[in-house]
Amino acid sequence: MPETLPSSGETSQPAPERVNLFSSTDVVAILKENGWLGGESSEAQSSWCARAATFLGPQAIDLAGLKDLIGLVFQYDAQTILRTTEAHVVMSRYAARDVLRQLALYLLDGTALNSDRFSEMIAQLKERTGLRSREIFHPLRLALAGRSGEGELDRVILLLDEAAKAEFPGLVKTARERILEFCSALD
Repeated sequence: MPETLPSSGETSQPAPERVNLFSSTDVVAILKENGWLGGESSEAQSSWCARAATFLGPQAIDLAGLKDLIGLVFQYDAQTILRTTEAHVVMSRYAARDVLRQLALYLLDGTALNSDRFSEMIAQLKERTGLRSREIFHPLRLALAGRSGEGELDRVILLLDEAAKAEFPGLVKTARERILEFCSALD
């Protein structure tokens, strides 16, 4: 049974079914090409690659798009992110910092972020802040995925802790590590 993803509530109509053009072999090739995987993959890494293909494949229209999404898992620097125009726009919105403070409190316990926990986190953020989905998701995605885009970034976020657990050689920062780095770089 496929894992359900939390709904951002940003659209009023269901998204059309997307076809997945990619497999774990494509993910492995991207990882090797970028030096994110050396040699043969472990069982945990192979499992993560299959999951990444399932989660991100339907979001990418071509191999470059898949590579871009996978890159968000392996490349993260909060200071660089915060220097972008996109970050300035997101962070200037109403309550963006409040969302990040609540998000940080939620992630500080170190429990791995999975789909159920992500849904719970969103529900709690909505309840605690009284904000709409868009006001929550844009700063959340910026802080954890490095961009403020749409739902494909939620899938990137859900892959972070699993990738770190799969022990890709010191490259992946967990959701907890990312929110700490992001908040530290804010001011």
